[in-house]
Amino acid sequence: MDSKRIKWSTLAFMAFSTVWGFGNVLNGFVYFNGIQVIFSWILMFALYFIPYALMVGELGSAFKNSGGGVSSWIEKTSGTKLAYYAGWTYWACHVTYIASKSSGGLKALSWAVFRNGETYDSFSTLKVQLVTLAVLAVFCFIASRGLNPLKSLATIAGTSMFVMSILYILMMFAAPAINPHGGYLAMDFSAKSLIPNFDLKYITSLSILVFAVGGCEKISPYVNKVENPSKGFPRAMISLAIMVVICAILGTVAMGMMFDPAVINSSNESFEAYNSNGSYWAFQKLGQYYHVGDSILLIYAICNAIGQFSTLVISIDAPLRMLLDNENSTQYIPSALLKKNKFGAYINGIWMVFVLSGAIIAIQSFGSGAAKVLKQLTKLNAVCMPMRYLWVFYAYIALRAAKGKFNPEYRFVKNNVLAIVFGSWCFLVTAASCILGMYDADDKFTSFLNVVTPIVLMLLGIILPFLAKEEKKRGVSNIGQLIWYIITNKSKN
Repeated sequence: MDSKRIKWSTLAFMAFSTVWGFGNVLNGFVYFNGIQVIFSWILMFALYFIPYALMVGELGSAFKNSGGGVSSWIEKTSGTKLAYYAGWTYWACHVTYIASKSSGGLKALSWAVFRNGETYDSFSTLKVQLVTLAVLAVFCFIASRGLNPLKSLATIAGTSMFVMSILYILMMFAAPAINPHGGYLAMDFSAKSLIPNFDLKYITSLSILVFAVGGCEKISPYVNKVENPSKGFPRAMISLAIMVVICAILGTVAMGMMFDPAVINSSNESFEAYNSNGSYWAFQKLGQYYHVGDSILLIYAICNAIGQFSTLVISIDAPLRMLLDNENSTQYIPSALLKKNKFGAYINGIWMVFVLSGAIIAIQSFGSGAAKVLKQLTKLNAVCMPMRYLWVFYAYIALRAAKGKFNPEYRFVKNNVLAIVFGSWCFLVTAASCILGMYDADDKFTSFLNVVTPIVLMLLGIILPFLAKEEKKRGVSNIGQLIWYIITNKSKN
């Protein structure tokens, strides 16, 4: 039995490759004024990420036979109705994520073909969004046929992107020795320069950092497979936090050698350009430092394109199956959405994905520029995706409030009151970041999108159980017909 246990160091590296990515470095650097983000990274890891990861460990340990998912944690602690809402939130968050993957994949392909960001950003917004909608339709079709040919590439692409993120840091720090006249920028590491301005822009951007460090609940199934979980798991999580904060800091410094925050923040157009193209410029400059042209950029762009599109397929298929395959959730979902085609795909569910994600893509057609669209999607994801973490902290509070009903092999802290304080703190930080992140001082349309999208998704999640209840009462399975019956009946009453 012990021979099958995994070492805490192995778990730390598994978690690291799951949680961290190169895009997190770029977003932190762009949104938090260059190397000033270092202070924020340290604060975020110390006050949020480490407690978050350790709480996930306790939840995974308490419900080791329940699949390790957030919905199962909620079901055990709070019942099936709230478990449905947790599953719905997890799925609904991916609606905005799917829209961003369609756009991100096209952006990566454009860099692979044109080797610059200006060409793609110069295209008509309407035409770009129509092509993006067509890409979404194609991958929805692939998912509906039960064919996921890019799934096998997802792991390869994800691994290669992880490797390139580490290589970027190593190669960038070695570059001055290899090419001392590369034109690197000097940085001021004084305390005055590193402490950020805690203004409205800073507060409304915190959701970017919360989004960056979230997702460690994916490793919860491994809690009880670690050697000596009570000591091994927290050791793995603390090691994870140390590795991530080191990569965040070193990656930020590496970018500081390349890019001047004053240039990034010189105008809205410049900010949007760096938000859209910064990662590609980073690898392009790296190739120039090493005198290999655009070869490193090309590798990165191709890996990113494969990763974006393979993640798109998985994001259409997997979260939908997690929601609709759950027997305890189906009682709250109209039977029409549970319909499968001959390939075993939830065809009406995929249509719902296409309509909702397609609506986000379509409404962005009225924007002014492809770079602005990508900036909007970055902010929208930073608002919506962390909402699923709220259920993690809710489950943890419910677990500790149960006072001994569940017996996890590993505990974050022994004192129940202190544990609930930690859970409540992380819940409030997440909720505040999501709400404050909705505001964008420079773009009212982005604020509108950030507010309306989660409201629409939440309302839809509330309406479905009502429709399912009415369906059972009236014996009508067609959603359109059911809604019509409800409306006409109400009007008669």
